[in-house]
Amino acid sequence: MVAALHPYLRAMRYLSRFSPLRAGRDLRFFLASRRPHELWFLVAAMSITGFLIYAFAHDSYVEPEYRPQITYVQQWSADRTDAQIKAQQAIDEPVKQRALAERRRAEEARRAEFKKVDDAMSKWGL
Repeated sequence: MVAALHPYLRAMRYLSRFSPLRAGRDLRFFLASRRPHELWFLVAAMSITGFLIYAFAHDSYVEPEYRPQITYVQQWSADRTDAQIKAQQAIDEPVKQRALAERRRAEEARRAEFKKVDDAMSKWGL
């Protein structure tokens, strides 16, 4: 009869024996049977592990260096004159040049950081 049960039902019968209350009681009895120095080693091991997990999680954040500004739609009237087009281009060009200069400056800063690391590694013989 047991072999004929669906695998999901077999897993449910197996998992029904687990209880958080019994697990907590079992942990409490286990810790009560330990010597004090073993508990201190447990606390030290958990602290070191927790610190390493925190350090990796904290260090994994990287600020994006450049996010392009996306213009989804620009509406222009179909009967614009050439003078209006050139006037709008004259307004847009300094903004475009400023963004381009900022991007180049960020790239140069990043390139300088990598050069510094490369020089240090070359000095160490790597």
